[in-house]
Amino acid sequence: MDEYSRFVDWDKMDVSAQSQDTKELTCTDFHELKQLARQGYWAKNHSLRAKVYQKLISNIPCRTVTPDANVYRDIVVKITGKRSSSSLPLPEFVDNSLIPTYCLNAEGIGAVRKIILCIANQFPDISFCPALPSVTALLLHYSKDEAECFEQVCRILACNDPSKRLIDQTFLAFESSCMTFGDLVNKYCQAAHKLMVAVSEDVLEVYSDWQRWLFGELPMAYVVRVFDVFLVEGYKVLYRVALALLKFFHKVRAGQPMESESIQQDIRAFVRDIAKSVSPERLLEKAFAIRLFSRKEIQLLQMANEKALQQKGITVKQKSSVIQNLLNYCFSMFCVVFFRQNVHLAVHAENFKSEIVSVKEMRDIWSWIPERFALCQPLLLFTTLEHGCSLTRFYSHSEGHEPTLLLIKTTAKEVCGAYLSTDWSERRRGGNKLSFFGTGECFVFRLQPEVERYEWVIIKHPELASTGSETENHAQPASSTLFSSSISSDPSDRLSPFLAARHFNLPSKTASMFMAGSSECIIVGGGDGQALYLDADLNHGRTSHCNTFNNQPLCSESFQISILEVWGFRD
Repeated sequence: MDEYSRFVDWDKMDVSAQSQDTKELTCTDFHELKQLARQGYWAKNHSLRAKVYQKLISNIPCRTVTPDANVYRDIVVKITGKRSSSSLPLPEFVDNSLIPTYCLNAEGIGAVRKIILCIANQFPDISFCPALPSVTALLLHYSKDEAECFEQVCRILACNDPSKRLIDQTFLAFESSCMTFGDLVNKYCQAAHKLMVAVSEDVLEVYSDWQRWLFGELPMAYVVRVFDVFLVEGYKVLYRVALALLKFFHKVRAGQPMESESIQQDIRAFVRDIAKSVSPERLLEKAFAIRLFSRKEIQLLQMANEKALQQKGITVKQKSSVIQNLLNYCFSMFCVVFFRQNVHLAVHAENFKSEIVSVKEMRDIWSWIPERFALCQPLLLFTTLEHGCSLTRFYSHSEGHEPTLLLIKTTAKEVCGAYLSTDWSERRRGGNKLSFFGTGECFVFRLQPEVERYEWVIIKHPELASTGSETENHAQPASSTLFSSSISSDPSDRLSPFLAARHFNLPSKTASMFMAGSSECIIVGGGDGQALYLDADLNHGRTSHCNTFNNQPLCSESFQISILEVWGFRD
């Protein structure tokens, strides 16, 4: 065996990884390296993979003072003493995560504990890092000794490139990543999300498991292929693979009874036994088939979710759950909390009253909205029953609130609406002209006669997008405007505009064209070819339905409004 075999139990290791074919990796071009990683170029040569890991990790930009192998040799005896490796306690920041043994031998299993304790000594700023045991155990398979593994893990933790996020090291970062994953599931895995809502009392708790699926449950032959690409491409790969796992889980288990009392346990079991249904190659293929998935998009969502958690005072993990922390916080402020229990929101009948939707229907809507806003309470801003059918009053009551929820009930008992990401005051940017604004988080939906959500057309069907200019933001025929977007012509610059441009000082070209308003009408649309038009008197409306998609219209082509409500989000 090679010099990197000291900690490996070869009886457990996949036989394909034992190949000793002479291979070298000489390329330095990022795009070529990315393709080689995805194709598994070094997957069948243990020694080559070890050398590639060493090369990739040594190139990670780190803090000026980053602990190396010599530091480990100096401190390991002082830290661990003469105690048996198996009796060494793990630091609290791993959150009781078990150490995956993967294909380690007895010496390797003990070495992981020693390395983690030394890392805790050198990184006192780490407060929450449940992925660390798995990453350490994985790298130990490809290390000559404990000191080398220690240095490699330290370089990953000490990465100081803001554009190259690697491992969450605080509870705030971890929890916001779970919320971000929930947002992405809601956007890219709607069928799976619908299943989670139906069978789980706490969807966020299910999605908080996403890193455990990768660094804990996924078998060695799979996680090491994910890690190959992760070291080249970064954090976004983890989201991709977790989404792919959820898609496969839904495909394999849809329609079948749950195997346990918990959907969490079912997903964990599926991931552990994934070899029965999906190969590593197929998993990665599925992960990279997800479209319009950019690093910038993830960064913006992460920033927004972190901000929402900070505003709620949720920055460290207490003994109680995050939900309980939120309850304690809200009750201390003498307010009623709408927390993420059963699609993250328990709308109590005595505290919520709408003339259009029921408590259950509001829960359905809440399961679709971005995670950071689901921490808020719904607040009624405008209703035609109280404020009359005036577009001017509609604007005056809605402006200053972002996002908002529009609900409409027609005289034919149809119920539809829209989640609107941007403040209606943005309409003034176009002067007297009808100007379009909004972001890719917007969507329209129907509740009666049956529930249907229509996603933003540019995100779900990017082939309909066309390069635009600033002039396209002004008055155009609605039929053409709703199916265009001012997205950069350079694919590398494209940003799925989830968030309002002004929140992050983004150029206006990153904004979408989902909402429009003037003194004469309101237009909301773009979701799977659906568009909603409301006249100035708020008594009449109409819809347009693009036949490009095989779905049902939002509601009648022409309708009379019975009741219209606008809801905001209160902290």
